[in-house]
Amino acid sequence: MNKLMDEKVDAYRIGVGHMKETLPNVVDTYHNFTTQCFEENAVSAKNKQLIALGIALFANNEICTYYHVGEALSQGASPSEIMDAVAVAAAVGGGHALSQGVTRVQQAIAEKLQ
Repeated sequence: MNKLMDEKVDAYRIGVGHMKETLPNVVDTYHNFTTQCFEENAVSAKNKQLIALGIALFANNEICTYYHVGEALSQGASPSEIMDAVAVAAAVGGGHALSQGVTRVQQAIAEKLQ
């Protein structure tokens, strides 16, 4: 899987390179924005990578998940910290489904049965 994921990340980078040929200002602006977002600030660079990993998992973004695991490791995150972020993402994902079930779904049931 490692080689396959590396190929997917490379394909993303190549695709961004092609997009830059057409829309250089958009790509450069996006990269400047994300670079600033991931800089050490009030939240450490390591914790920002763990946050990004959780969001990537929740969004089911395979490439970003793989990428942010590597970035988290490079920022000093331990495997235990990474798996803790996975657990938080799982809790949020499960909580999201539950909160929608006990609000929107139950409301829809009530409306449909009126």
